[in-house]
Amino acid sequence: MDALHTVITVVVAVLLLWLVIKLFATPIKWALKLLLNALLGFVMLFIFNFLGGFIGLSITVGWISAIVAGLLGIPGIILLLLIENFFI
Repeated sequence: MDALHTVITVVVAVLLLWLVIKLFATPIKWALKLLLNALLGFVMLFIFNFLGGFIGLSITVGWISAIVAGLLGIPGIILLLLIENFFI
């Protein structure tokens, strides 16, 4: 009877561990994807600022603008350019 109790305890512990890992895996995946998109946004902003410097266009490089550029891509850079140069 004691061995059966131990087996049931181990099975329940493994299932709970699996459930906790499953619950936290999705938010961690989203956070890593957001970080990767932000880094991509930084790269796109630096490239835009380098090329835009030849014609007098630039965008402030910061976390918010990097996330916008990373999530929206080229339309995000255009949006940031419009906001920064025409509304501020």
